[in-house]
Amino acid sequence: MEMRQNLRLLFLLGVTACSMGTPARTDGPYDVILKGGWIVDGSGNPRNAGDVAVSGDRIAAVGYLGGAQARDTIDVTGLVVAPGFIDMLGQSEGFVLVDNRVLSKISQGITTEVTGEGGSIAPLTDLLVADDSVWMKKYGVQEDWRDLNGYFAHLARTGSTVNIATFVGATQVRLAVVGKQDRSATPEELARMVALVDTAMQQGAVGVSTALEYAPAIYAPTEEVIALAKAARRHGGVYATHMRNEGGQIDQALDETFRIAREAGIPAEIWHLKVSGRRNWGRMPHVLARIDSARAAGLDVTADQYPYLAGATSLDASVPAWAHSGGNDSLLARLRNPVIRARLRAELRAPPQITDRFYRATEGPQGVIVFPFEDSLHYLQGKRLSEIAAQRHRDPIETMFDLIIADHARGGAIYFLMNEADVRAAMQHWWVAVNTDASGVAPDGPFGKDGTHPRAYGSFTRILGRYVRDQKLMPLEFAVRKMTSLAAQRVGLADRGLVKPGFYADITVFNPATVIDRATFEQPHQLSVGIEYVFVNGQMVLKQGQITSARPGRGLRGPGYRGSR
Repeated sequence: MEMRQNLRLLFLLGVTACSMGTPARTDGPYDVILKGGWIVDGSGNPRNAGDVAVSGDRIAAVGYLGGAQARDTIDVTGLVVAPGFIDMLGQSEGFVLVDNRVLSKISQGITTEVTGEGGSIAPLTDLLVADDSVWMKKYGVQEDWRDLNGYFAHLARTGSTVNIATFVGATQVRLAVVGKQDRSATPEELARMVALVDTAMQQGAVGVSTALEYAPAIYAPTEEVIALAKAARRHGGVYATHMRNEGGQIDQALDETFRIAREAGIPAEIWHLKVSGRRNWGRMPHVLARIDSARAAGLDVTADQYPYLAGATSLDASVPAWAHSGGNDSLLARLRNPVIRARLRAELRAPPQITDRFYRATEGPQGVIVFPFEDSLHYLQGKRLSEIAAQRHRDPIETMFDLIIADHARGGAIYFLMNEADVRAAMQHWWVAVNTDASGVAPDGPFGKDGTHPRAYGSFTRILGRYVRDQKLMPLEFAVRKMTSLAAQRVGLADRGLVKPGFYADITVFNPATVIDRATFEQPHQLSVGIEYVFVNGQMVLKQGQITSARPGRGLRGPGYRGSR
């Protein structure tokens, strides 16, 4: 989970209301006509000039529509009309309950977000709700659901600009059944976990996910994951994973992913594909070749990425995994124990290795940007760990331990882990989709003073502006396919991801000459530019770059959903 495990609900909540709507008219008059644009339909085919008509929540017609009439005709000459972008890993499921504009996503053209990285919005227990209470009280959210159906209903009441689909997290069912201890599930516990996955799939989850680099998921053996993946596959689901390692042990992590896909007979998605740690830079072509080989051997494996050189997760993720057993209270007690603290400090100060993670993989505190959770620590927002340590005249590792304790293990951090050549190599691969791995926020909203990663505002526009237009790394049509139909197909979002008659009218209109990200690591709360219009389920949520009052987003159910459609 590329944000903190314990802020589960920051990223952990996702789906409601089925996706069906009223059929589109094909004979006019239409509700909206987008006239005279360049249609990049999401298939990868060359752009073509034409019109797009919308009736109700569907695309009604595509092509030359002549004098067809509509309630609203918008001249989009010179602009690109594309399917709404699909964020293959977002973290907005809790944030949307606080600020349903999801502005950082809409302003970069995203109309659908896929969530649930290891932790997920359901199942919930009373104990897990109590764990979430600090965040919930801070932002005024009542966690009044215990399963996906309950969350779907909550989201329908509060509304959203974007559609949300979710995985059920293996971390989530482990927390609900086993807890936070470093141990394997008993056979009886595993049977309960499988049953919870079955239920979540029947209620609309698109698959099962893991975040195996973090406690308590790191304590789960491969066999446990395979059992859960088999349950998801029975309902047509996908297996998505933050692999057990993204650095020096990435080959072993790939082996595990391939084994799960093979033994469960399930498609696998590798979330935020990267090669982490300076000592591993340059290995992305090897990683891509291994996945290509697995695909050639019959495994259905794909991936996605964000186009930045730094990741983001919790600050306490840098603490060795064994110290997390038992949860946050146990971790904090260990950090307060002088003997255990000295042992942890020694482990973090050991000579660099290719297996290093997070703090150690950055090879220095200057590669860590801190964003605390507690308001009393907000004066440290956006500062480098090296800067904070220098101001305190304190060792950087001891400073990190102090911050974790002061922030009750709730704070986040940005880690500079990747290099440009590896990012570009992955981006050019046809089976690599796009994600933000971030929550939807807004500069003027309740999260506007909190720390975030620039990817929250700019993953998609950064690719379109920097890599497509300026660097010509790939054709525009290739990039749009990665952002739309590739993602829709992967998680079974039928009738989305293409500009095609009969498909849902999720549409992004952008200026190819001006589209670009503006967010930086130093000033992340900056909206992208160049996205002119965004439609979600036929309703305009962004008009000439400005948010509207419409909140037409829906919960998108997976193929195993049993219920009224």
